[in-house]
Amino acid sequence: MAEDEIINAVSGQVNQFESISQLLLSSESLQIAFTVLIVGIIGIVLVYRTFSKWVKSQKFSYTRPHLSRFVRVVVLPFFAIILITSVNLYIQSFELFDENNSSLNEDGNLTPSETFAKILNTINILVIGYSFAHLIPIILTKKEKTNLEKEDFEAWKELRGFPDDDDLFHKVYKWVPPKHTPEDMTDDEFERKLKTDEGKKFLEEFRTTKGLAIGSYEQLVKHPFEEWKKSEREKYLRYYEDSISGNNESGKKLKPGQEVEEIFPIDTWREEKRFNGYDPIISGSKPPGYAKRKRKDLPKSVSQILPLGIFVAVILGVVSWWGIDLIVLATATGGLAIGIGLALQETMQNYFAYILIRKDKIFAEGERVQLDTGYNGYVHKITPRVTYVRDALNESYAVIPTRQLVNAQIINYSKEIKMVPAIVEVGVSYLNNPKQVAAILVKIGKRAMKEVVDEKGRHLIRQLRCPYLDNNKPSCGCDKDIHVDINQPVVRFNKFNDSSLDFSLWVYVRDYGAQFKTKTDIRIIMYEEFKKYDIRIPWPIRTVYQGDEKREDEEIRKLDDERNEVVEEFGVGDIGRGGGED
Repeated sequence: MAEDEIINAVSGQVNQFESISQLLLSSESLQIAFTVLIVGIIGIVLVYRTFSKWVKSQKFSYTRPHLSRFVRVVVLPFFAIILITSVNLYIQSFELFDENNSSLNEDGNLTPSETFAKILNTINILVIGYSFAHLIPIILTKKEKTNLEKEDFEAWKELRGFPDDDDLFHKVYKWVPPKHTPEDMTDDEFERKLKTDEGKKFLEEFRTTKGLAIGSYEQLVKHPFEEWKKSEREKYLRYYEDSISGNNESGKKLKPGQEVEEIFPIDTWREEKRFNGYDPIISGSKPPGYAKRKRKDLPKSVSQILPLGIFVAVILGVVSWWGIDLIVLATATGGLAIGIGLALQETMQNYFAYILIRKDKIFAEGERVQLDTGYNGYVHKITPRVTYVRDALNESYAVIPTRQLVNAQIINYSKEIKMVPAIVEVGVSYLNNPKQVAAILVKIGKRAMKEVVDEKGRHLIRQLRCPYLDNNKPSCGCDKDIHVDINQPVVRFNKFNDSSLDFSLWVYVRDYGAQFKTKTDIRIIMYEEFKKYDIRIPWPIRTVYQGDEKREDEEIRKLDDERNEVVEEFGVGDIGRGGGED
């Protein structure tokens, strides 16, 4: 039997002793040494817990979190290895075992002294393996955070500085105007703007109708990335000092090293800035434990699972070193593994589906998706077992086995091209001129592009050139990352309805959720403009019309000149022009 072979292999390594306890009973001095070892390890663990808590409360744990974790991982194994090695040297130096057993037996088994030394060496190997298993993820995490830091720097360059920078960007880079006049600008206007600082600032923020910036940038310092990194660390230090001094939103002194975290470490601080569009992080503005609760449902990364895999490999190496045949061990456990595999078949399918979703980036937490069942919502959490999709109105959750999503048809509204149409349909009276109506709808769309903003003043409608640039203000981001040609607003004359001429007004917004506020605001603007120009929305009724159509037509014609002025100023979009289908 395979089990008998394993037992024989293990028992052969402890020589004539039936157990480790019998090995210890062979020498009183050995018992004392082993007791000292156990007491010493317990003492080291207790001291380490106090030391670890002290390290977590220090400033460098927040400003250098990777160094803090490195110190906490290294200290315990370091002293444990010193203690174990010292005990081993003591045992070997003072010959605590019976000399009659000090040589190899006839069958070649180890002596008690060698056996006990091998036990201690095994403990050392496991401690070292445990240390490396936790140090490697720290190194990988540090590398990952460094890459994210470089991505933040690229975003900083793209945005031409963060809101809390104190204009650092223009201290690092100098804008150089183009040699030739850009599109959409006359030579005289271009030359005039080059003569003033305000004009140069306007040109720096200028975008052509194709959405392209003009000019280039020249470095003013040797290492821009280092200057930016230094600035970000200074901002974090101010955040940290405001936290511990009480000069923060909560009005109290926040304590570092608490079990329920009150202060963001620098990596979390950067991550929060990234999630919030690089807006400043206000100290004390979030409740204690906010970051931990926010991230508790996130799936574990490879670097978090890696320590277990490394330590298992170390254990297998130790088992092999003790002479146990791994093939025999695998054979003995093979039946159990097959049984477990069959029982966990669906679980494994879910797990590999989870890996594929993550690897291929089909969707991620926070993205808006529509499932093939028709359910529409935000991806709340993806786990190796199930995926949670939250309804946009927070009225329900869809819980779907992750394996089903690999083969499902999924519409992702947040993937790469972040442009969602917001369509407002309206019917007007047959007595209104369709071209005049189209022109007024174009005016309504252009008003909406400038006026419809969120609570932070950012435009909801995507456009080639942010309206703020015309006022010499920084872009809000509505003109960033546009990868397709757009020409807004779009007006369509849909059909002749029973009681109305049906039109639709199209604009593209930045994400799925933005369309609802946009359509509401467009309808309000539409009401104002229709009332101003007497564009009538007919009642949806069927009746025999006995009114004075001639008199009503005369009433409408009174504002014909005003409506024609709108046609002249705004045009009618592409209505009435030659062209193919949409």
